[in-house]
Amino acid sequence: MSPMKRYAKKQAKAIKRRRLNAQQRLRQQRAEAQRSIEAIHQALADLGFSDTFVAEIEGRLQTQQKLLGKIVGLMFPTLFGCRQGHELTRVRGWNKNIPTQLLGALPKRSWLKRLRRLGLEILISIWRHTQDKSASTQSRWQWRWVVDDAVFRKYGKHFRLVGRWWSGQFKHPVAGIDGVLLLVVLGDGKLIIPVDFALRRPNPKGPGQRCHDKLQLTQKMLDERLAAFANRGVTLSPPMVVADSWFSDSKLMRHVAKAHQGTLLVQGKRAYSFTLEAGRKVKGSDLVKVDNWVWKHSLHTPGCRYVRLRARSRTYGEVVLVVVDKPGDKPLYLISMSLTMPVTRLIQAWNQRYWIEYMFRIMKHLLAAEACQARSEDAYYGHFVLRLMAGLTLFYTSRFIFKGQVTMEEIVFTVKHYWMTVNYEPFELYAIA
Repeated sequence: MSPMKRYAKKQAKAIKRRRLNAQQRLRQQRAEAQRSIEAIHQALADLGFSDTFVAEIEGRLQTQQKLLGKIVGLMFPTLFGCRQGHELTRVRGWNKNIPTQLLGALPKRSWLKRLRRLGLEILISIWRHTQDKSASTQSRWQWRWVVDDAVFRKYGKHFRLVGRWWSGQFKHPVAGIDGVLLLVVLGDGKLIIPVDFALRRPNPKGPGQRCHDKLQLTQKMLDERLAAFANRGVTLSPPMVVADSWFSDSKLMRHVAKAHQGTLLVQGKRAYSFTLEAGRKVKGSDLVKVDNWVWKHSLHTPGCRYVRLRARSRTYGEVVLVVVDKPGDKPLYLISMSLTMPVTRLIQAWNQRYWIEYMFRIMKHLLAAEACQARSEDAYYGHFVLRLMAGLTLFYTSRFIFKGQVTMEEIVFTVKHYWMTVNYEPFELYAIA
């Protein structure tokens, strides 16, 4: 065989091999998309996203058609390559008014009622499963209450929920909607369960400024959720609440300690001043200087060094200050009114505050929470509640059903690019199929 013929035959085999490999990858990715949508449907069933929710919206809309598929479409718009509601209607061939009708069908109290009930039922089932277990099992399923706020940017014509808020992401005030979220982190991020949500108004009525309104919302949400558990006969341990420096209010910290016998752990600010036990006066900017302390290490906080200080403040009274230095992060200090709690437990609780930022990132980037064009407060509550439910569903799917071997981004990518080959009919999601 001549060299030219040998070369041509080699190239033809290579082309055929690449074509067969591409077809095999396509079949594998389509099968992954089918498994992903089956896992999402299983997660919806496990988390209690029942047909009663759809029935109430059907009654409000006075229609007899199946709405579960459309609700799932609004929960996961990025699964179909869409961000806004009108894009989803154009891709799916729906009536362009369906997203606004669905989101505005229920008042905001009904949307919040469903979110609170979902979180309550999941947490109670986990509590009943672990209350009779050994102490080591219960330690792996410890509850951490985490609260924080996030600004969802809005463009175009503003309405009464939109104002200018400080955004930690952009490091300056931006126009948008400010939401306060309360969630429970189980174990070391095994499960993230949103339990309550509220939107702040730009100009709250009555005395006080915006930050005071945020603190009042936090206190109200925490009191109501703990009271709901008590009404169900659930006896919880004293809550450990973790929050950012914006929630470092002495009244709120004392309320958590007196009303619930719990602890509110917050990050201190650089401008705060304290008097140490030896009589030395320091400011927050002095505490975060790494050369001022003799650091300690613990096996319970690997890769982290800390310093525990007893101090007194005119605002907080007797407090414990924990200066933390982790590789790759800036030094910070934490404030706690609990004088007897171990430092390692405080640091472990603080490390779990990151999961609320993870939930906000899922809502903003993976579920397009900022892409909504509704003009009513009820519709925006529905929009954010559906995004919180969708984030919980995706997290449950990736961590429990796929055992952490498939990320949420991979689930969204496979279904987004191969949704036309996915069989939805066994799941009765006819509006999506």
